[in-house]
Amino acid sequence: MAKLAVIDIGTNSIHMVLADIEPDGSYKIVDRFKDMTRLGDGTFRQKCLSDETMSKGLEVLCNLTTLARNKGYSKIIMTATSAVREAKNGGAFIKAVADATRVRVQVVTGQEEARLIYLGIRHSMELTDIPALMVDVGGGSVEIIAGTRDRLVGALSLKLGAIRLKDQFFTKAPPTKSKLRECARTLEHELRESLERLKLDELDRIIASSGMAANLAEIVYLHRTGRPIPQLNLSTISLKEIRMVEERLARNTVPKRLEIPGLDPRRVDTLLPAVMLLRILLELTGQKDITISDKAIREGLIYDFIQKNKEKIQIEQEVPNVRLRNVISLARRCQYSKAHSHHVAGLATSLFDQTRTLHQLGEQEREWLSYAAILHDVGYVINPRQHHKHGYYLITNSDLAGFTSDEIEIIANLTRYHRRAMPGTRHAGYQSLSLSDQKKVRVLSALLRIADGLDRSHFSIIRDLEVHVGKAITIRLNVSGDPELEVWTAQNRADLFEKIFKRKVKFVTNADT
Repeated sequence: MAKLAVIDIGTNSIHMVLADIEPDGSYKIVDRFKDMTRLGDGTFRQKCLSDETMSKGLEVLCNLTTLARNKGYSKIIMTATSAVREAKNGGAFIKAVADATRVRVQVVTGQEEARLIYLGIRHSMELTDIPALMVDVGGGSVEIIAGTRDRLVGALSLKLGAIRLKDQFFTKAPPTKSKLRECARTLEHELRESLERLKLDELDRIIASSGMAANLAEIVYLHRTGRPIPQLNLSTISLKEIRMVEERLARNTVPKRLEIPGLDPRRVDTLLPAVMLLRILLELTGQKDITISDKAIREGLIYDFIQKNKEKIQIEQEVPNVRLRNVISLARRCQYSKAHSHHVAGLATSLFDQTRTLHQLGEQEREWLSYAAILHDVGYVINPRQHHKHGYYLITNSDLAGFTSDEIEIIANLTRYHRRAMPGTRHAGYQSLSLSDQKKVRVLSALLRIADGLDRSHFSIIRDLEVHVGKAITIRLNVSGDPELEVWTAQNRADLFEKIFKRKVKFVTNADT
């Protein structure tokens, strides 16, 4: 099970979700945290994050990353949206965050933000073949997304976020009628133009996500039923109810707004422009109600992570050993032949075990041999010709976590010498090894060359083998078919073994007796 922490640095709030991801791609939200940091306050006027908001934001992010790590969530994804994206000192802020938390902040574009929101919504409710119009009202931007159950049809990011509109039109409460009309004209113009650009012939419904839409739904449901809303996701609110909330917000002072049941006090100055936007969008599309989604960018980031890391998540469950897991991950990325590579690894370690009296190597060297056998053909992904050399390059330039640099060099050298040329000081990679490690590479390469030869056809014709160590080495093969090609190849590959141990190698099969 993978443990993922997702932190979203929004214009209005900083959110963190902790998710446990199962090998089958499902996930469970274990915990959620939110701090209404309001990074966007004043940012869009001044084009700069204030020292105060940066300091507060940095403190919140340090606390959240520490909390995540203490709970065992070492994989942390951190994204920032419009406030950081548009601020002149946004770069300085994300550098400070990275220095303090050791997490790289990904500043997403408006289009990427829309795509992630679509992913979050699509997996939270059943969409149809007819496009739904999804709207996410943030503090700095509004994402307008058209999508079906199968695909993202179109997406736009508009600079109509609630904090931005509040700073532009609603510096006083209640606002003047002229400011209300001016804001409404701006919204109508921008939204009408956006709908024309999306060119939707028909519309299934409108879906709203974000904290703004959620708080509007809470207010409406309390007014409608007198009780708190039991579930945000898939709840609906009508155009009539939206107009009612808008009218109450527009005519009242801040103290009077705070008397509205269900209103989040932290949204007392930003909810009005968000409600106006949703009302105008409904009127322009002719829709009578809005469906609420409680999933958005954070859940989209989780699904995006699962999609990009599905194989890795599965292998972590299948292979607990981190070293073996990383070897297999590299092999899979290089599209290796699984059956052949693992069969060669089995033959190689069997040879190793049955010739210990000759080489006198230990478990560490056995492990290196097994890993090199799994990786010996990865160079095919570049080119079958000289794939042993390509394999060396791939291994030395891959991030094999859990291995020292010396171990990586040894495994790469074993791959380099599983065919063709024998180890020699004319090769820089081999020459860089200590004399002791050079000796180990020669011995292990000799075993790997024979093992690979014994599966020349890639059909596992040689099931297993038995080694008799005497003045000569007799390798008895248990076969399941015609072994002539395997025996011929292995005999030709036994040259290094014979040179090291100064004994002839003879192959016999159960068909010979």
